[in-house]
Amino acid sequence: MNTRRYLILSTLLAGAILLAGNIAAQKLLAGARIDFTEGGLYTLSDGTRTTLNDISEPVDLTFVYSRRVGQEYPAVQAHAARVRELLATYEAASNGRIRVREIDPNPFSEAEDEALSAGIPAVPAGGNDPLYFGIIGHNTIDDTRILPFLAPEQELTLEYDLTRMIGRLNHPEPPRVAILSSLPGMSAPDPEGGYVLLQDIARSFEIDLLPEDFTALADDVDVLLVAHPPPLSSRQEWLIDQYLLRGGHAVFLVDPAAKIAVTGDVFGTSSELARSSLGRLGRAWGVELAPDAVADVAFALPVPVETERGTVEELAHPLFLGVPAIAMSREDPITADLMRVVNFGAPGALVVGTPPAGVTLTPLITTGPSPSFINAGEAARDMTPADVLRSYQSLPRPLPLAMRISGVLVSAFPGGAPGIEEPRDPAAAEAARAAAAALPPHIRAGERPAEIVVIADADFIADEFYIVDGGGAAVADNGALVLNALDALAGGGELSRLRSRAPALRSMTRIDRMRSEAEEQYFRQQSELETRLATAQARLAELQDAPTDSGFFAGDPEAELTEPERAELASLREDILDLRARLRETERDYRRGIDQLEGTLKAINIWGGPVLVALTGLIVWRRQKRPRRAAP
Repeated sequence: MNTRRYLILSTLLAGAILLAGNIAAQKLLAGARIDFTEGGLYTLSDGTRTTLNDISEPVDLTFVYSRRVGQEYPAVQAHAARVRELLATYEAASNGRIRVREIDPNPFSEAEDEALSAGIPAVPAGGNDPLYFGIIGHNTIDDTRILPFLAPEQELTLEYDLTRMIGRLNHPEPPRVAILSSLPGMSAPDPEGGYVLLQDIARSFEIDLLPEDFTALADDVDVLLVAHPPPLSSRQEWLIDQYLLRGGHAVFLVDPAAKIAVTGDVFGTSSELARSSLGRLGRAWGVELAPDAVADVAFALPVPVETERGTVEELAHPLFLGVPAIAMSREDPITADLMRVVNFGAPGALVVGTPPAGVTLTPLITTGPSPSFINAGEAARDMTPADVLRSYQSLPRPLPLAMRISGVLVSAFPGGAPGIEEPRDPAAAEAARAAAAALPPHIRAGERPAEIVVIADADFIADEFYIVDGGGAAVADNGALVLNALDALAGGGELSRLRSRAPALRSMTRIDRMRSEAEEQYFRQQSELETRLATAQARLAELQDAPTDSGFFAGDPEAELTEPERAELASLREDILDLRARLRETERDYRRGIDQLEGTLKAINIWGGPVLVALTGLIVWRRQKRPRRAAP
């Protein structure tokens, strides 16, 4: 055989072996993957794998995606590829228990009818055809759950959302939530007569309302919601303690000045202080509620305030906070997909102590960079913005408003269970002793990891804080925050610990750090200037409102002022003009630094490569032009 024929046959044989190897690998190595990405983008979390292994009957997932419309939006197209790859990973890891298909709902097609009937919305995309971008899940008993729209900005929670949907399809029965609250809107026997939040909880969960004198917690409670609880006895605290030590999940809403609990009106004038706390439970976890309320000029909400002239004006009130998404954790699924503000009213702050070994404390929501503590007794009354600013003392760091506690806890009752208070009636006392004897024995350390979410405010769940009167539409994510917490914790131990994934697009961490430092510096300067400006404007209003509105000097606000007051008035006006100018200059400086940074990066990205190639070519050309020495 000559060399040419040998090469031809060898090439054909190698091609046949390669093709056969690829075909065999597709069958034998369908579930094998090696993930070289830094964030493990294609590696499922332990919580997801546990959920997939727990599937008892097949689950069908239908990926609904308008390919032609999605191609017009690069972010949507890239996210669709990420979704498609993740679904393939789920299918490969489930050993056939997850079955995935994809449909392209063109207009007036059967695929579009299927998407619409399942509840996938048609999102206007600027052209003639809408965009469909969601996932439909079915189980064998025709239960359906959907992810209506897979927004690219919610990529961090993609795996959590998908795993949660599969878990709910595998266990269709609704989770059970026990609610303990002193708020009428959260303890209404009929959810329709309570807060909108209570109605929303009733749609997704089975509710057990605990009486204020409860003596036991049911074994089948998935999540305990404690919303501004009444004063608890030691025995009741012990019951909650033991529930958590046995792997229970709980959401606590506590408040140093819950005005809504006293007056029923968020803008009421009652001076009575309504306080709830974590008690000895919090001390055992390493978290306590600060005794004072928190004000924050950076996130101050405009609220209706009655002025000294008797008129009602919308003024920024530092005790009412509208916390934006930038102050929330983007890694925890409870807060990662919240895009709107969460409105708080005279909230508290969580003080971190020393948690037990193995317990992690993760902040979920924080204030702005320069908050202030305000006396809780005064915050419970009807303080005006000027009153708050006069008491305002900026702190050098943000304060945590919400926190997640995870890990194996130790008992807050190391000496054992407190004794029961027996009723005077002999029959009732005998029943109480029998109920106590039926409880599980006291344990001093957790049997399984617990999951707890603590939010240092109770007023924020009232309808007035986020629901439009009459229409019922939510204008803030107050309700979504609580529902996300309940949903995450009710998903079971593995799902509740499932954190959001790293984004597919890697960020430039050094640049982000530089930008964050610049933002913090200018933002703190801006907060201080705004505080001084608000104080000056409040004093100016007092001086201008001092004269009477009738008589000879009517219309001349300075006529009845003393000479020192006139000088102060003129000085305040100059200070206000100066502060406004400095605020504008601060904003310009901030933008100037960011623009210079972006300009430098663009110049490096655009011209760095060509300049480097040109220099390399010039060096090679010079070396080639250099005369060579003649050989001796």
